Amino acid sequence: MELKNTLIAALGMEFLEVGQGKVIATMPVDERTRQPFGYLHGGASVALAETVASVGAAAIIDSEKEICFGLEINANHIRSKRDGIVTATAEVVHQGKSTQVWDIKIKDEEEQLICMSRCTMAVVPKK
Repeated sequence: MELKNTLIAALGMEFLEVGQGKVIATMPVDERTRQPFGYLHGGASVALAETVASVGAAAIIDSEKEICFGLEINANHIRSKRDGIVTATAEVVHQGKSTQVWDIKIKDEEEQLICMSRCTMAVVPKK
């Protein structure tokens, strides 16, 4: 997976684990991911959530025959954060033929919940 010149690289995301049905990645809370008032941007949290769901979905499909895309995502921003690192853990809760549903929890260094998200992935045949 090529990460150079992607949103993943631009936001400083790093993968700690990519497994069957589970992905863990980190993202810094810094000048790249803060909103103008100095807090973690909700959009950065959503980008992290969709990234871990997308990577997880890609890991469990037949990449020779299928490709996956984000279909829907929602996020509840529970707690603010000014600096440090957040860690996203994504787990598949539904693995169907044409869709997958992923549950994502983003936590800080003290395991406090920062954001919770659900992402639905579309699984489509390659053309």
